[in-house]
Amino acid sequence: QVRLVESGGALVESGASLRLSCKASGFTLAERNIGWFREAPGKKREGVGCISRSDGKAYYEDSVKGRFTVSSDVADNTLYLQMDNLEPDDTAVYYCGATTFAPCPSNIVVVTPTLLNAATWGPGTRVTVSS
Repeated sequence: QVRLVESGGALVESGASLRLSCKASGFTLAERNIGWFREAPGKKREGVGCISRSDGKAYYEDSVKGRFTVSSDVADNTLYLQMDNLEPDDTAVYYCGATTFAPCPSNIVVVTPTLLNAATWGPGTRVTVSS
């Protein structure tokens, strides 16, 4: 069974750091296009960052560039999101999502209805940043 489980969310103050984890089971990270996404209150789900399977590079949404880092542990089948210098606008539920289509970075540039409906999603982990 294909499954994703996120963890690491918390309530923190502006400027703090957090590291989120996304544990995959039922498939390996090499078999899916997987990325980090977030959904803020009243807003649509948006892409945050991902690692391309084709070139191994990490790609990010503009507002998190220089503050967030995506990494992976192949042996542990886990994707990570290191978030530094957090801002109140980073408040959201963070999800990892996996697909067999929409390779990185296309999967985080536009979260299409097809991706929303067809991706495997974890339950999410909540990040709240106070000012």
